[in-house]
Order: sequence, then structure tokens, then C-alpha cells
Amino acid sequence: MDGTLELTLQIVIAISAGISAQVLADFLKVPSIVFLLLFGILLGSDGLGILHPRILGSGLEVIVALSVALILFEGGLNLELRDLDRVSGSLRNLVTMGPLITLISGGMVTHWLGEFPWPLAFLYASLVVVTGPTVIGPLLKHVKVDRQVGTLLEGEGVLIDPVGAILAVVVLDIILNGEAEPTSIISGLLLRLGIGAAIGALGGWLLGFFLKQARFLSDELKNLVVLAGLWGLFGIAQSIRSESGLMTTVVAGIVLRASSLPEERLLRRFKGQLTILAVSVLFILLSADLSIASVFALGRGALLTVAALMFVIRPTNVWLCTLNSGMNWRQKLFVSWVAPKGIVSASVASLFSILLTERGVTGGDAIKALVFLTIISTVFLQGLTAGWVAQLLQITSTQATGAVIVGCNPLSRLVARLLQQRGEAVVLIDTDLAACRLAEQDGLRVFASSALDTDVLERAGLSSAGTFLSMTNNGEVNLVLAQRAAEEFRPPRVLAIFPVDAEASNTTNIKIQQAFMPQISLKTWNRYVSDSSIKLGEAIIPVSETAVEVAERKARLQSLVDAGNLLPLFIDRQVERQAPLLIVNSIQEVQAGDRLIYLLHDSRSTMIKRLSGGSSVARPSLLIPEKLPEIEEMLSAEVAPNLFSGENSYSANANNANTDAGKEVKLKDTV
Repeated sequence: MDGTLELTLQIVIAISAGISAQVLADFLKVPSIVFLLLFGILLGSDGLGILHPRILGSGLEVIVALSVALILFEGGLNLELRDLDRVSGSLRNLVTMGPLITLISGGMVTHWLGEFPWPLAFLYASLVVVTGPTVIGPLLKHVKVDRQVGTLLEGEGVLIDPVGAILAVVVLDIILNGEAEPTSIISGLLLRLGIGAAIGALGGWLLGFFLKQARFLSDELKNLVVLAGLWGLFGIAQSIRSESGLMTTVVAGIVLRASSLPEERLLRRFKGQLTILAVSVLFILLSADLSIASVFALGRGALLTVAALMFVIRPTNVWLCTLNSGMNWRQKLFVSWVAPKGIVSASVASLFSILLTERGVTGGDAIKALVFLTIISTVFLQGLTAGWVAQLLQITSTQATGAVIVGCNPLSRLVARLLQQRGEAVVLIDTDLAACRLAEQDGLRVFASSALDTDVLERAGLSSAGTFLSMTNNGEVNLVLAQRAAEEFRPPRVLAIFPVDAEASNTTNIKIQQAFMPQISLKTWNRYVSDSSIKLGEAIIPVSETAVEVAERKARLQSLVDAGNLLPLFIDRQVERQAPLLIVNSIQEVQAGDRLIYLLHDSRSTMIKRLSGGSSVARPSLLIPEKLPEIEEMLSAEVAPNLFSGENSYSANANNANTDAGKEVKLKDTV
């Protein structure tokens, strides 16, 4: 076969297999590296023998270097500095003290358990210092953990990669050149980091400045300018000092993100797509070049080494680095558990294996095999169980409570009081000073400011809140606010009241849900609440009901909603312990065992109050939903008649109370 054709086929096979693995992983909601490793090994020399990366020769090293630079740049570009401030102490420890702990303890364990010579033992330890943003990022997209844990893991994955790679280069220099002076080791490490950081900071600022001034460039061309600039900075740093380019790419990404480019969203999307392609091709090529026989030849000692790294060294490292972080033991345990190795470990180990072999140093293949054994073990064991562990430790973001609500109208204040009564932290934001004063009178925390200000959202606690709800009188504004909150803070639940025909999705892959129900008349329900012409009720879907019965009950409930006289507010998923009170959205699925809390409009109560000459009475301190007999009867009936016409109308007595509980259940006034 012609050499050019053979090289072309190798690249085509690698790309096709890599993208197929990504599609399959996305469909099954598992880390993509799982299938990338499997597909690469299957196509390699120990599998079907279709893919032979060694044919690429030195071109493989070029592909690896440029791809890793792109991956680290994209990681820096996605880092949010505001979030890093929240975990800055722990993150600083993990990327400074952490590598030292892993290097020393990992080297000793590898020598004693794996029976590697001391130089190779420390070389292996330096290669597994990193965690890997290419694995952590996709993993956290599928496993939604609380924001503090997610930020710490993402920050560690991005920032520790260049530190670990440079540390590995220093150790390799010692092995190849016999340079073992401590001062030389430290100076070499700091020199590479310093050169890389300086070039990255200056280059990132210049890129940002140029993109802001070059208004004549199209968005597509700006993306390519950034790509060319990134690789140019990488090449400059590498030519000055080997391996300093890795730090350059990370710092350049962080600085460019801080430049607040108008096209930042498009840039991140473009770089994200390139990163997926680079990761796919690299993992396929590197795993195809792996010898399975060399992995089995490592013996039981290698398994003990990897086990010690995962279950002893990593937890010790995390607990020492997060001593004064304020994180609870559940969060620390999850961070200890999730430390999968990724593309940087694999690529650097592959390159080192080639260099050691060329210099006549034995053990290069063994180092590569042990690194890939570590990658396989951490990815399969930690990556596939991360979701289950997060659920077990109760640190998933879907379990996050608290809400930030935009709008201080009567209905939003009622919703906020119900959440606050449940024990959740609630903050309201509005520019209407009079409405803010009314909310403060209700004992609610209020910010009299614009919700477009991200600093206000930050001070309101949106970074740790479970729900963002925008319910001003302007539906278009609500949608814009929800999109901004989703992009900047990524809360688990983003809801808004907006026109049904409006676009409710964005590039963050967070779906913005319609709050309560489609085409809700917020003005009408605010008037109902202000006039006290409502009752607060609850309906519990029996656990014993079948799916068909639940569907029928939902249909009867929908008939009341369509009539405009019933507004579902919350779903209390009682079957789930410590589950938050969920604000109903337009596609909410009611399940058996759910407790539905709703508002029921009583058209007669306002008339009775006016005829009697009464005025609004004092607002009750507690809002306790009651089981309204009329609704219970309607939900259990075979056919749902119109509750609010003829004989089915009910009388809303102003003194109606739940005598069994001895507490007032009629909502009288929320203003």
C-alpha cells in the first residue's frame, strides 16, 4: 500500500473511531474515555490490528504536543476566576503541595510494591500527579455535584496538568542526564513555570486586545486567529525552554477569559469542539499503541501500586490540602474518590517511553504500561461510580436547596415565603423599591438592584442555590435574565415566565423551563393573591396508584389548570429524603407519592369581602396547605366537571381553618 494512502487511512480510522466513541459515551451518559480506551485497544496491534500509530513516526509527537496545548488552553478558557476564589486555598494547596505529596509517596510505593528502580518509580509518580480536565469535565457534565466540589475538581484538573507535565520532564532530565542537585531540580521547575506563565499572560492579553480592536474580522475568522495565536505562543515558549509551553497555554486561556470578549461564547464553543476532536484522536492513537502483554507482565505489584495511589495517597493528599477549607467530610471524600487520569498522563508517558528506548534506558514500556493501567483503573472504577458515590454522599447539585427569585410581586413573595418556611434560603431581587419594602416586611431577604448585574447574583448566593426563578411582568426580560444566570452560574434548576414561542435554550446545555405552566397570567394571579381570593391547597398522589391512574389524575388536574382557576406551585417529592421543594415547571412529571402544593382561585371570596365592607386582614405567619375536599373529590372523579360553575362552586369562608391541626390554613393577605 502507498505510504501516503496508509497514513491517510490511519488518521481517518482514528478520527472515525474517536467520534464514534464520543457519540456512544454521550448516549450512555458515561465518560467518553471509557470507550476511547476500548476502541483504541480493539483497533490496535493487540486487537484487530487495523490501527498502527507507530507508522506516523515523529508526526505522532507533533500531534500529541499540539493537541495537548489545545486541550489545556480550552481548560484555562473555561475556568471561572470568580468561582476559583471560593476554593482558592484548597486549589492552591492541591497544585503546589499536592504534587509533592504524590511524587514522594507515589515513588516510594511504586518502588516497594511495584518493584521498580527508584528513578523509574519517581518518574511514574510524576506522571500520575495530574488528574486530567479531559476526563473531569465530561464526568461533571453527567454527574451534577455541588458547585464548590465541581469548581475545585475542574480547577485542579486544568492547573495541575502543566505542573505535573513539567515535573515529569524534570524527573526525566535527572534520569537521562544524571542531574540530581536539589537546587537544579527546583530551579528547572520554577524556570519553566515562570517562562510559561509570563509568555501566556502577555500573549493572552495581546490576543484579547487585538480581538477587541479588530472589528472588521468575522466571528469565524476570530476563532481561527485565536487558534493560530495559541499555537504560536506554545511554539515560542517551547523554543525558549522545553515543556514551558504547557503553562503558557493554560495562562493564555485564563487571561483571554478575563478579557471579557463579546464573542467569548462562540470562542468557547469552537475551542470545545476542537478539544473533543483532539481528545478523541489522541486517546485512540495512544491506546492503540499499548501492548496488553506489557500490562499483564507487570504482575500483582502493579495492581497494589495503583490501589495504594487511589485509596491511600489520593485521600491523604486531599485531606491535607483541604484542612482549613470549610468543606465537609462528604465533599472531601468525593474529591478523594474522583481523580481519574487523562490525556496528559497518557501522552507524556508515551513520549517518555519512546525517549527512554532511544537513549537505551530499559523500563520505558513498563512505565507506559503502568500509567495506562492507572488510567484504566481510575477511569473505570472512579468514573463509572462517581454518580452513585455523589448520590450516596448527598452532594449532587440536584439536591441543592435555596432559591434566587427575580421580582417582588405578590405571587413571588408568596412562593418565597413558602420556600423559606420549608427552611430554604431565599433571596428576592427587584428594582422596584416599594415592592422590595413589602418583601422585607414579609421577613424576606431582598436586593434592590438589577438582576443583570452578576455581582448582585453572586452576593445573592446564586452560585450555591438550587433554583433560579425569574418572574417579572416582562416575559422577554425573564428569559434574558434566566439565560444570563444559566451561563454565568449554572444552577441546577433555571425557571422563568416567558412567552411560549420564545427560545428557551442556550449554549450551556441548561434547559430553561417555563415556570408553573405555559402562558401563566402573572398579572391575574398577582391580583388574586392581593385580593385574598385564593386558597393554598395540597393533593397527594397515592403511592399505590398505577401509572395509568396517575396519568388520569394528572389529566383531571390539568382540566382545572386549563380553566385558569388552579395554579400548581410546588412538588414535594416525599419519597426522596432531603429532596428540595421543587417549583413546578411546564414539563414537570408528577409521580406516585408526590405532594402537589397549589393555589386555588375563589371567585366568591372577594365579592363577600366587598359586600361585608371588610378590608384586608392581617397576613398569617404560617402558610400551611390543606387538603381541600372539593379538589380531592375532583381528582378522584371519573369525569372532571367545571369546579367553578353552578353547584360545584364552593364558599370560601374567611374564618375557614384546619381545626384538626389548630392552625390557620386560609391565606388571607400576602401584601
